[in-house]
Amino acid sequence: MGRQSGADADESLLRVLFSESACHSVINCSGSSGETQLERSIRKNTRYHSAEHQSTGEVTPDDEQVPTVQDSEINLLKSGEVTVAVPLSIDDIAKFGESSRELFIKSSSYSVITVAVIDSGPTISWMFSSEPKSIFFSVVYRESTDTPVQQSKVLIPLTRCVSHKETIQGQLKVRHPGLYTLIFDNSFSRFISKKVFYHLTMEKSIIYDGSDCP
Repeated sequence: MGRQSGADADESLLRVLFSESACHSVINCSGSSGETQLERSIRKNTRYHSAEHQSTGEVTPDDEQVPTVQDSEINLLKSGEVTVAVPLSIDDIAKFGESSRELFIKSSSYSVITVAVIDSGPTISWMFSSEPKSIFFSVVYRESTDTPVQQSKVLIPLTRCVSHKETIQGQLKVRHPGLYTLIFDNSFSRFISKKVFYHLTMEKSIIYDGSDCP
């Protein structure tokens, strides 16, 4: 039996539950049969693409090179070129409305949406699609703007999403106040800029205090 092509692998939909001390998140992204791409990245602390794709040295049609550097999320934030940085608060998300917003990412660059959270408890959900091709997605956490970038904590490793073919959905349960940064990475694409159409929602946790008891 021949090796499954990268295009075939991208057609399957991955639903992964990823938990750690700072957040609880769910993300739908691309994967392959058997062990998924995101599961491999968490287990092996590997960034970007599957080992199968690395070993073949394949290049996508727009000559998108996929680096294999560990901790690439942190390296990207430290030394990568950012196209757009969007700061948001929980109140901003609450007023987001029903329409999607557009985020532009130049070739060989990345863009971020950083959500500042004052209190623990809320759940932040996202939906996004991209044009004209796929995008890498990640979420990192910092306690505050004073926290050095190298001390950021990777909550979701950079994972390639076939968001040009299907809508990607995910959510994050905030367990600690701080800055939660959604990274849309296009640094692997030398020539093609991308557009991401995203929508964010926020659900606050309800704490029952028993005040309505007789």
